[in-house]
Amino acid sequence: MNTHSTTKPTRLQMIRQLIETPSVSCVDASIDQSNLAVIHLLANWLNDLGFAVEEVPVAEGKANLIATLGSGSGGLILAGHTDTVPYDEERWQHNPFKLSEDNGKLYGLGTSDMKAFLALAIEAALNFTQSEYQQPLIILATCDEETTMAGAKALVEAGKPAARYALIGEPTGMQPIRMHKGIMMEAIRVTGLAGHSSNPAYGHNALEAMHKVIAELMLWRDELQQQYTNNLFEVPVPTMNFGHIHGGDNPNRICGACELHIDIRPLPGMNLHELRNELNARLQKVMPGHGFKLQTRPLFSGTPAMETPAESALVKAAEKLTGFSAGSVAFGTEAPYLTELGIDTIVLGPGISRRHTSRMNIWISIELNRRWIY
Repeated sequence: MNTHSTTKPTRLQMIRQLIETPSVSCVDASIDQSNLAVIHLLANWLNDLGFAVEEVPVAEGKANLIATLGSGSGGLILAGHTDTVPYDEERWQHNPFKLSEDNGKLYGLGTSDMKAFLALAIEAALNFTQSEYQQPLIILATCDEETTMAGAKALVEAGKPAARYALIGEPTGMQPIRMHKGIMMEAIRVTGLAGHSSNPAYGHNALEAMHKVIAELMLWRDELQQQYTNNLFEVPVPTMNFGHIHGGDNPNRICGACELHIDIRPLPGMNLHELRNELNARLQKVMPGHGFKLQTRPLFSGTPAMETPAESALVKAAEKLTGFSAGSVAFGTEAPYLTELGIDTIVLGPGISRRHTSRMNIWISIELNRRWIY
């Protein structure tokens, strides 16, 4: 079947409809929105174009989409998430839910990160007939990347899709990215005993115990940075940020409880589960022997670091076609979940501050036409 159609939507028509379909993802339930309208929009287009379309429920009001053209093992995934971050309306000069063109640039919530990529992937696929695919082309759209990674985790649990390579169209300034750091956010709570400040013996000061915790964390950070280094990253060591602390309720009361929130960005090769175990073990050791309780908990499950080998055929092809060497970033993506499925994965897309939409579409079309993967 030929995927060309006289009624097929244009690239801008698809981008416009995607932007005009809100799908904000937020940990605040009052702001969080369903992504089903976006999934249905993509499913209708792809079904009309001959793709085998599967809508996969993830949670109430949330779903992934797996659309496949062609059959067989191996193949290529073009992947993007359907959700966007929340927005501050007063800071927008354009309607965030309407595609606007201004001075040669397109504006709208999700134009770069990353609804427009899904339209580009569909348009690239339109250039070929189903008979030309020796292995399948899969367009993957996920939910809740901006918050819990629930969509990507659901893929791992289901063990699908199966493919040889994947390209995630996150904005990278058109530089192929084959590595990124992981991220884990942890809460550390010390509980003591409140009392009147006129006599320290009346209580156990959780702020003073937290002082020991922070000193131990800084020591551990130094040790991690001596143990792990990767000069391919702009910041070549794992980082630890002290981002939030709160304790006590009044100057004349002994602090009964104190909570600290930290952010750790591990390098590839550092395991989140092992880091959490070491965090808890080290901090338990520095707690005073009497009067205090220490609890650690993840603020979210975390995103692992990702690394695709430099010699991967996907990396080499992306470097040749873009003219950029594959690099690394400090932010997280859905890539480690696809690599967990045994798929060589890169991240590559138009940068937020530059309009490379046409170039991205041409890159995908050339890549499919070369059929190096097929």
